[in-house]
Amino acid sequence: MLDPSFTHFGVVRALLDLGSLTFEPLVMQTIVTEPAKKADRKVVRKNSTDLGRCKTILKGYIPVIQGCRVVFAEIPTGAQSARAAFSFGVATMAVAACPVPVIQVQPTETKMATVGTKTASKEEMIEWAVATYPNAPWLREERKGKNHGRILNSNEHMADALAVGHAGVLTDQFQQLLPLMRQALMKAA
Repeated sequence: MLDPSFTHFGVVRALLDLGSLTFEPLVMQTIVTEPAKKADRKVVRKNSTDLGRCKTILKGYIPVIQGCRVVFAEIPTGAQSARAAFSFGVATMAVAACPVPVIQVQPTETKMATVGTKTASKEEMIEWAVATYPNAPWLREERKGKNHGRILNSNEHMADALAVGHAGVLTDQFQQLLPLMRQALMKAA
């Protein structure tokens, strides 16, 4: 499951029960890429930094999804500036480079399938994901060297990736594929 972005690319590898259409998260991560620091901007070209960030995204998510049968990915929309349009293009290209068949999900489908409103906030998305997957390896504030504190906002992109999977199983594209997947599973058993 992918929540693609140029700066924070959420990726979750999960098992999907084809009967109940429920997920068991196995790997959850956010690939973070950052623009060049101000001091480096005069030494390194911006487009070189951008290229490096793109490579980081591909090197980060492709090994996680290798061997998966299908990937659910949210396709970004609605850029308000040239840089946002560039970032959406990078995210879309990263999904296009996916070596696994992709089920496309729209951002509004993701929010409606989980929180039930098209305008869900990142906090609401995180709350939904943590409530739905309380045993998942969420990032938490450390207290006395232990990871048992409050849930961090940096879980946003992993939460969104899980939500993309929930929306993905509802798409017509996946529903048409589902009988074939179930049939293949029965033959393998």
